[in-house]
Amino acid sequence: MNEIPAPAALLPWAPERTGEAAPAPERRPPAALAELGLALRLAWRQLRAERARLATAIAGVMFACVLVFMQLGFKGALFDSATNLLQALRADLFLWHPLTEASFRPERMPRSRAHQALADPEVVRAIPVYLAQLPLRNPETGTKRAVQVIGFDAAAGALRFPGIEQVAEALTRPDTFAFDLRSRPEFGPLPRLFNERGPFMVELNGRAMELVGLVEIGPSFGADGNVVMSEVNFRRVFERRPSHIDLVAIQLAEGADPAAVQARLRALLPGDVSVLTHAELVQKERRYWEDGTPIGFIFLFGSVMGLVVGMVIVYQILFADIAGHLGEYATLKAMGYTDGYLARVVLGAALILAVVGFIPGFLLCLFLYDFVAGATFLPLVMTAERALGVFLLIFGMCFAAGLLAIRKLRDANPADMF
Repeated sequence: MNEIPAPAALLPWAPERTGEAAPAPERRPPAALAELGLALRLAWRQLRAERARLATAIAGVMFACVLVFMQLGFKGALFDSATNLLQALRADLFLWHPLTEASFRPERMPRSRAHQALADPEVVRAIPVYLAQLPLRNPETGTKRAVQVIGFDAAAGALRFPGIEQVAEALTRPDTFAFDLRSRPEFGPLPRLFNERGPFMVELNGRAMELVGLVEIGPSFGADGNVVMSEVNFRRVFERRPSHIDLVAIQLAEGADPAAVQARLRALLPGDVSVLTHAELVQKERRYWEDGTPIGFIFLFGSVMGLVVGMVIVYQILFADIAGHLGEYATLKAMGYTDGYLARVVLGAALILAVVGFIPGFLLCLFLYDFVAGATFLPLVMTAERALGVFLLIFGMCFAAGLLAIRKLRDANPADMF
């Protein structure tokens, strides 16, 4: 009674007779990915059907992309150039007047604070640095323009500008200075004249001084150019008393703990000086331009306005596209496609606009960065972080426009269309 029935006769071409393996089942993508791919294809065909409208949308995204890139580029160049001088300082700690807001207009402090800092056993050097802006006369046109003057002992190694080592010895002579070859051209062709003639006389603050070399620093929003000289020559040109200085660069012994020395100096020195690390000094300068001036807010406001304009353009394009294809959307609903699928179509169109608008905008900004950097002498550099950040902003802009346009899908009612 519980007998197993005999197997049915096999056909001649059965795999069991031929020895062939059964074909593997076809691997299909997950349903969610398949639906997303279908939604993206439908969105792209809808956008491509109206080429003029597509071009308008791409232009709007490009406009927002270029505006945000340029605003962020100018903002970054502002902060980078404003901290060029302080970034070039080579020391572990710095003495800075608490009321000094920015390096281009420092508050003076007693020179004796540098000597007091030497009382700490781990302080090797305390190098005074003088900062001021004085008029320099263009040797060709005779016009004057304010230039940032930096006075210090070049042999002490407190600054690491390119070219400073080559002119350190010459700067010890009376009435000599070195000029920043990256300064704006309004000061005249001083680098070219120096390369052609060698050292020659230039008027600085009404005093004839000898240009003996070139260094490389770069202009900033606070100064169009820079001049480097010894502290003795600085006091001659500026007619300042030796007891008043603007900054002290403190070099520590090898292996010293800057935090521990900073704590001891803060306890040792009076309250008319601040003891800062290099990072704190640079951050203080950067914070002035971010919070103490309206420039940072202006750049931020310009970026936001670019995103708003781009979002409005993309929203209008998507809204018009939905309004022009309400019948097709209603048909899809009647066929069983859900509101979620139709929303994915609209958001897919927004994603496509973000990508096809960002790519040409990014390429255009690469050219504009080089062009503007050459015209303004500001360090406009395209970084991977900035490119990724702007793409995420553009993507968010288009996504927000897509979410606003989705509301129009409520009008795609099959009962009203048929």
